[in-house]
Amino acid sequence: MPLLRIRSSQGIYPVTLGSALLAKIGKYRIVANRACFVITSARVFGLHGESLLRSFPRAQQPVVLLVPEGEPHKRLRTVERLASELANLGAHRDALLLALGGGVIGDMTGFLSAIYQRGVDYIQLPTTLLAQVDASVGGKTGVNLPEGKNLLGSFHPPIAVFADTTALATLSDREFRAGLFECIKAGIIRDSALFRFLEKNRAAILDRHPRALEKVVAASVRVKASIVERDEHESGERMLLNFGHTIGHALESALHYKTLLHGEAVAWGMLAALELSVLTKNLSRTDADRARALILAYGPLPRFTLDLEVVFAATTRDKKNSRRAQRFVLATSIGDAKVVTNIPPAKIRRTIQLLLKEAQA
Repeated sequence: MPLLRIRSSQGIYPVTLGSALLAKIGKYRIVANRACFVITSARVFGLHGESLLRSFPRAQQPVVLLVPEGEPHKRLRTVERLASELANLGAHRDALLLALGGGVIGDMTGFLSAIYQRGVDYIQLPTTLLAQVDASVGGKTGVNLPEGKNLLGSFHPPIAVFADTTALATLSDREFRAGLFECIKAGIIRDSALFRFLEKNRAAILDRHPRALEKVVAASVRVKASIVERDEHESGERMLLNFGHTIGHALESALHYKTLLHGEAVAWGMLAALELSVLTKNLSRTDADRARALILAYGPLPRFTLDLEVVFAATTRDKKNSRRAQRFVLATSIGDAKVVTNIPPAKIRRTIQLLLKEAQA
């Protein structure tokens, strides 16, 4: 049974959480009698593709389209190539795309589904923790430009999400921790109980104990679902989900998506956002130190060297900004946050300066 049913402008879609789900996808009525196209990478297909394909009847075997892994390939040229492949294969508007992989695969597949023949259905099959708790839910799709992350995209929800927790066993420790930083974000901005659970159960979570992990994933998905249902198109409350992302995305862009995983960039961004929250008198130093300690407890974080002004300039291209104001999501307590505008540039620069100093240590 679905863990959640999420309301969107295009209808209600289920988010199902459980083990061995990929081995059952072809048996679900939602995919029956449809031309299915699996979009994935060679590595992910090697791990999960055979199980997925075996679940389909022999007469309905999906076509597999492979893309390179990583943020550098999350570009329009990749989407255009996939669209051409779909056209050459005779895919029509009744086609069903299956996004098998992490957040990059999910974002690109969702964007492709939004624009191919003016819209086709897709299902999210997230195989990373970060994708299961964040990227696969909410209908945000997109690709990157050289000038910044996700600057091209659309809001196009999937018709279903199947989060197979069995797939998480194949993640490296680094990939796994990167996903946990998004769970910490959910605790900081909305769920103090999740935050406390992450504090008290660090060992079990890092050991990937099934019950502990299921509780973290479920709570994180509920946080995101509760927010996106009220603000699907990111006009207000949904911006809270970008806590840590303004500077995090700036770091990714400045590093050309080569040094940090997305979750690691968000972790660094959250450390900066906590400091900025204190500097602007929105958060107590006690709460900031507590949140900071939790982030670092799920590290280590990769180090890097960047120029302050390069990072600052990248923050000005953030999607949350308007023509007149730069917006940041700041914490106000453990479990609460808000969007703040018109922060003095000197305080933003000071925050980035402190971050870059720590990142070089």
